[in-house]
Amino acid sequence: MHTIANHQQAEAWNDWEGILWAEHSERYNGMMGAFNAPLFAAADITARNRVLDVGCGTGQTTRLAAKRAYDGNVVGIDLSAPMLERARRDAAAEGFDNVTFEQGDAQVHPFPDRGFDVLVSRGGVMFFADHVAAFTHLRHALVPAGRLVFLGPQPAGPDSAYARATAALSPFLREASPASRGMGSLLDPAHIHQVLATSGFTDIEVAPVEAPMTFGADAGDAADFIFSMGPTRYNLRNVDPTTITRIRAEVHDALTEFETAEGVCIPGAVWIVTAARERISSGK
Repeated sequence: MHTIANHQQAEAWNDWEGILWAEHSERYNGMMGAFNAPLFAAADITARNRVLDVGCGTGQTTRLAAKRAYDGNVVGIDLSAPMLERARRDAAAEGFDNVTFEQGDAQVHPFPDRGFDVLVSRGGVMFFADHVAAFTHLRHALVPAGRLVFLGPQPAGPDSAYARATAALSPFLREASPASRGMGSLLDPAHIHQVLATSGFTDIEVAPVEAPMTFGADAGDAADFIFSMGPTRYNLRNVDPTTITRIRAEVHDALTEFETAEGVCIPGAVWIVTAARERISSGK
């Protein structure tokens, strides 16, 4: 990799959590899948666009962008070697010839100046150590008429559906796992506006989107997935097995409320953020 600014994140995503995501990418992609349509509707990628997928992970969003930019090209960038290995393998298996993946830190990576028409991210921009530095750097990678589109979580209150489903687990989730540090950095729309405006972006909009998040085929499968996640495993690493068995049973029972014919679907809410590199005059 080139220069790294986000050392803690680079270490975390190349350790066991990055491997976990790479090995179970279909589970994580399934959880976020309902948000892909609104994200890409906002991105409005066209056939000849050059697209950068920031924090591309295992590459599902990169491939979705490539299907839209079929006469253009798409670059996925991520810190995680395990996830990029999975991304390259999946893209090759699906026959994409307009996709490349680069391992690097998007906050400081040497992108070509004005090299992209669209920057897209399904959550990866949350993890920057310095958001203003990162977005300022990314802005220079856009053409003058270029646009930024990213997705990030809304604040989850104690009465949210997910909080109800995992209430038995929440007292044990006392700290962020190494890879999840930074996930709450862009929750406040006012803060998002401030960061992007300070970074030079214009026409900033933050829109709320709700969609069902799929956690498993049934309550048992969903409980297995939730207890396999990095933050859960990290916080339960020193908890005795008897206690884990008890709280897992309680979570399982709570998840039955969300069982549907399509699986365990828990309502989720995100922000979809759009911004422009610069305001283009319409002229007369």
